[in-house]
Amino acid sequence: MSTAILTGQPVPGSSIEADLRSLGFDVRIASDAAAAGALLAEVPAGQRVAVVDARFVGHEHALRLGLTDPRFPLAAIPGAVTAQPAARRALALAMDRATAGGNTAASEPATTGGTEPAAPEAVTGDAPEAVSGEAPAPVGTLLTGALADRVAAALSADGSDPHRPDLGSLVATVPDDPQTRNEARQAVAAVDDEAVRLKSAVKARDGFFTTYCISPYSRYIARWCARRGLTPNQVTTASLVTALIAAACAATGTRPGFVAAGVLLLASFVLDCTDGQLARYSLQYSTLGAWLDATFDRAKEYAYYAGLALGAARGGDDVWALALGAMVLQTCRHVVDFSFNEANHDATANTSPTAALSGRLDSVGWTVWVRRMIVLPIGERWAMIAVLTALTTPRITFYALLIGCSFAATYTTAGRVLRSLTRKARRTDRAARALADLADSGPLAERLAGALKPVARRLPGFTAPAVALLGGTAVTATAALTGFGGPWPVLAALLYVLTSALAVARPLKGPLDWLVPPFLRAAEYGTVLALAAGAGVNGALPAAYGLVAAVAYHHYDTVYRIRGDAGAPPPWLVRATGGHEGRTLAVVVLAALLTASQFAVALTVLAVAVALLVLLESIRFWVAAHRGGAPAVHDEGEPA
Repeated sequence: MSTAILTGQPVPGSSIEADLRSLGFDVRIASDAAAAGALLAEVPAGQRVAVVDARFVGHEHALRLGLTDPRFPLAAIPGAVTAQPAARRALALAMDRATAGGNTAASEPATTGGTEPAAPEAVTGDAPEAVSGEAPAPVGTLLTGALADRVAAALSADGSDPHRPDLGSLVATVPDDPQTRNEARQAVAAVDDEAVRLKSAVKARDGFFTTYCISPYSRYIARWCARRGLTPNQVTTASLVTALIAAACAATGTRPGFVAAGVLLLASFVLDCTDGQLARYSLQYSTLGAWLDATFDRAKEYAYYAGLALGAARGGDDVWALALGAMVLQTCRHVVDFSFNEANHDATANTSPTAALSGRLDSVGWTVWVRRMIVLPIGERWAMIAVLTALTTPRITFYALLIGCSFAATYTTAGRVLRSLTRKARRTDRAARALADLADSGPLAERLAGALKPVARRLPGFTAPAVALLGGTAVTATAALTGFGGPWPVLAALLYVLTSALAVARPLKGPLDWLVPPFLRAAEYGTVLALAAGAGVNGALPAAYGLVAAVAYHHYDTVYRIRGDAGAPPPWLVRATGGHEGRTLAVVVLAALLTASQFAVALTVLAVAVALLVLLESIRFWVAAHRGGAPAVHDEGEPA
């Protein structure tokens, strides 16, 4: 339960008390500022608390956005301010300041909104500034009509600036006379609160297929779920189950099974859009939910690839290498996205002519959608996979997927390289640390990196990505081009360990150092694919698929922890899984020492061991973070 302290005398005909109760608040009335402070002290420390002006006039959804969003410890709209348990002390201090000094007259009302102001005298935007140069009033004499906005102003003055949501056309105002109150009520009646809420449930930036083929009706499914008490996590789970059933249908290898798989994959995507829209519609954000949503997206797609490969095998066509290639390519694409964003999200002087050109292109309407489509985001990608599954064969589906993803990867990576070379960004220590964590260096690379630091400091700035590319290309090409079981891949793997250590021997702050993690991912995954394909025995490629899937999960989990400001996975996990260079060397040595059949068994054992380690630690961490009250997160970034 949350508590709302309604300050001042109730206004006849006002719905504010009922609106607060409908939002889950226990409403308490404070006749003056002293009573408000006393009530605030009585609210249990583990509860959210809000201070709301009794004269408030506005939409219920404006109150919902301002007072119930779990992502922000402090939030405010005109006439209302709220604090979650972690920010209660800051609110109490601001309340003391607001009640101990200031004007004895009520401040002018404030309002926000994209339509005409509710009252001609209203002030839009931030909370009113405190009046300076006046004698403090005795505690309890401050007119409580101004209290909520004074508390919000005091929070900002203390450096705890509350989040102020963009209300758009919604009304939130505090009129101080009957005429302006009547005008405010008319402004509220002129805007459809529910229509605004439904529209805001859709992600602001999404792909063409999602925007025009899914969201127009999935938002109504989200509202239906909200009205029946369903949570985003339940919808996310339903999307996963639907995708797994789709994969099972594809695994039958029959035309009816392929058709059913395509239809169910699209249904899974509709639910995948619905869970995020439900979270935005009802403001049910959580750390656990964000992790489930991101993790299940990868699990659904890669399980479906496996289903297609199994279905093809039933028809006598072995496409496991294509399935694994598609997973490797898609994962490396994501690592490019993650690394580039982490390297630049807090960089200073972060501009470039390429970025300026991109901004100008976005000002031309049709180019926005073309550029979003050619990067093959999840909506377009899943639609293509679903249609091709139903109408063609798994082999054709994988060929189209590989061609499309290769073009998209080339386009996005080239653009980011150009931006990196033309901008004058200065990267922070945090960015360098994030890139080092994404590199996933194990004990071998870390020890060698320490010894190579003096050498690395004297090398040019492009050394890190250059040596990472060199070593990765050497080990992957050697594994692919020499016979299975030969000694050359082992020598190439040893070179890869050395180049990987040199790549991370100094902080990754160079203009192209964000390429190091994707180069390392491509080397590790590509080597496993090449060796499994070279083994030429049944079971080797499926085992390699399982191993890469387990390792990729570990790398995605690292990204989600960094995005949630939780840091990298614990060092013991990185050491236990060997790091990218340790796993690559281990797989190459196993291929050199074992027969092809034994190698397939070894890959299976390794896949199971890595999967158990990373899954158990990941589940433990995210469940503990959720139970511990970690800040809710929600990703509104680029489509996956």
